[in-house]
Parts: sequence; C-alpha cells; structure tokens
Amino acid sequence: MLYNIKENKKGIKFHKITTSKFKTNLVSIFLTTKLEREDITKKALILAILKRGTQSLKTQEEISIKLEELYGAELNCGVDKLGDDHIFKFYIESLNDKYAYKQENILLQSIDLLFDIVFNPLVENGQFNEEYFESEKGNLKQKIEAKKDNKSAYAYTRCIETMYKDQPYGLYSYGYAEDLDKITNKELYETYLNMIKNCKIDIFASGDFTEEIDSIIEKNTEKLSAREVEQFYIETEEKTGIIEKVVKEKMDVSQGKLVIGLDVLEIDKNATSVYNAILGGGANSKLFQNVREKASLAYSAGSMYIKQKRNIIIRSGIEIENYDKALEIIEKQIEDMKQGEFSDKDIQNAKELIIASIKSMQDEQDSEISYCFGRELMRENEKSMRTLAMLRYQADRYQSAGNGAMSQRLNAEIRRLMSEMSVDADKN
Repeated sequence: MLYNIKENKKGIKFHKITTSKFKTNLVSIFLTTKLEREDITKKALILAILKRGTQSLKTQEEISIKLEELYGAELNCGVDKLGDDHIFKFYIESLNDKYAYKQENILLQSIDLLFDIVFNPLVENGQFNEEYFESEKGNLKQKIEAKKDNKSAYAYTRCIETMYKDQPYGLYSYGYAEDLDKITNKELYETYLNMIKNCKIDIFASGDFTEEIDSIIEKNTEKLSAREVEQFYIETEEKTGIIEKVVKEKMDVSQGKLVIGLDVLEIDKNATSVYNAILGGGANSKLFQNVREKASLAYSAGSMYIKQKRNIIIRSGIEIENYDKALEIIEKQIEDMKQGEFSDKDIQNAKELIIASIKSMQDEQDSEISYCFGRELMRENEKSMRTLAMLRYQADRYQSAGNGAMSQRLNAEIRRLMSEMSVDADKN
C-alpha cells in the first residue's frame, strides 16, 4: 500500500492510496468548513440538494441510470463534525477498470460524475431548482425532528450539546428545524458559492491506479481557486477545569441510555488511547466486565475517545431502575483507573486492541480514508511526512558517507514511523 499526498492548489489536496487489495475504486471529496450557528442548517440543506441533480444529469433518475452504466457504482454523501469543523463528504465506489467488460474507463467517468455532483449543481435563474429546494427542506425538517427516535444517538448528542453549550462543537450537524422557514433559495445558493470558494478541499482515492488518476483529478480541480485553509486545522484543545453537570430527560421507554462525558487533562494522545481501551474499549474492558458481565446492569457498556476534543465518552444501555447502581459501578471503574488499578496485561491487551483496530481499517476503503482524513485535519499526515523526509535525507547522507550502521538505525526508525501511520508513505 502506498500513500501519497499532493497539493494541487493551496487549500486543495489530493490523497492517493494505491492498493491492489480491492476490486473497486473509492473516490471521496471532503469539504471542510467551520461549525457556525448562523449557517449550519443551510449547509446541511445544501448537501441534500446537491445529490438531487446536476446541470448535465438533472434528475435522480438520470443519475441512477448513469450509475447503472458504471456497473452499479454507488454514490452517497454525509455530514459530520471533527473538532470545530463541519465536514461534508461525497463518495463514489466503482469497479476497477481492469475488471470491466469493455474497458470503458469507469474511473474517469466516476470521478467526473462525483465532481459534477459537488461542483456543478442544477441551477435555474441564479438559485437551486425550486422543486428540489422545497422538497429537501421538508425532508431535512423530518430528519431533524426524528433525531429522538434513535435513543442511543440522541443521548450521545444531548451529552455533547451539554458539554459544549454555546460552543461550535455543541451544534447539531444537521441544523435546526426553526431555521428552515427563514431560508430562501437565493440565499442558500449564495451560501453554497461562498462555501465552495473558501472551504478546505481534500480529495481521496483508494484503489489500484495508474498515473492517469493524477491527471484526471488535476483536470477536475483546474477551475477551483486556491484558498486559505489554516483555520480549518484542528489544534490541541486546552482543558482547564472540571465542572460536573447532570441532565436527566424522561421518555416513555423501558431501556434508558446513560452517557457520561469526561474531559481529558492529559495531552498524551497515545496514553489516553490506551487508558480508554482499558476502561471501555472492548470485551475485556473494565466497563464491559464489571457493569455488563458481573453486575448484569447494562445491555451495553463501553467508551470512546474523541481525540480532537480531548474527551472520553462512556455509553451504556441500562434498565431505568438500575441507574443509581450502574452509575456507582461506572464511577468506581473511573476511580480504579485513577488509582492505577490495572495490570501490565491490561496495558498489553489495550495496545493489541488498538493495533488490531488500526490494521483492520486497511480492510475497508471507506474506514481507511476516514482515518487518513482525520490525520490530515490534525496535521498528523503533514508532521509524519516531514519527519519521514528528514529521516530519509539523513539515512541517504550516512549511507553515502559509508556509515552503514547509522543508516540502518535511521531506516529502522523510518519503518517504525511508517508502521505507526498504518500506511506506507511515498516520497512527494
């Protein structure tokens, strides 16, 4: 596997993951903007409208026909947030050209279609198609109002909203129903133009490629302008204190959802990842073993580490009458961790779990791309590439000077770093 990053223009990067592991190619476009209350609903609405039609393929039926012609290619999109960034993802998965019956150049057509969806929407009289605008406003309103239907996701969302009240990360990714009636079509299209002009753009491609893909991406980005994107990179967040808040929301359900958000004061991300794995990262974790298995107080019990915000989120599905007892046992696991009540075997198991998780990402193109994109926003790709370039330069100099032992030591460090990155890094 080979991972190469090229900045086609300032603020527009092409990430190429070359692998022969799959029979499909997956191409993704990530648009990164800031989370802002005043336009978060507009941007979510834009995402929904873009997939309805383009200037060349004006209906979803025409888009579906085109996808069928591309051997049943799959086109989709989604919205997320990382740190204080609002992320819009578009992707198309299609058959690798070498498996096509007539060598139809599926890759070229797939990439052209993806760029058409994102950058060439159906516009009439200086605004989006009116039918699509009204239809997707209604669909988005239903989606927002239905967020309580998934109780687990809703409890998690409420926890984040409470922890980050009046802060960007506390905003709901799909926006707010009360905004929709105020949004006009023309205003929405202007928001789209401004977003495309100023957002950070990352294009990812995973598959077995020839060099042709570089020219395809370059051709599709030539009309896009350079942009300043420094503000979109995620900086390490400082956590200065701990304020405990308890929010209880009653519903007519038998199974309750208990979510606990923790601020992490320690800045060592690797140590925190191991901590989280021991606490609630798997079937051997303290939460799973003590809350679910031994006490039988929960249907599920685990934790996740949000490193961009330095939070650990504990999630558990419990019988409502078991709330106090479950909370007591969960708090004891946290206190035990604080007191160092874990073994060397716990640490080793946690490390193996993390390594296995990272390696398993290489089995799914989408997961691997998401992982690499997260590293991009955290500047981890950039830092690793700089370190690799420096180490390679030094290793070559020592080799030229006849110091083979030092060159071997540096090459060993290069291999270690490349293993940590989970992908092989090609020279830029």
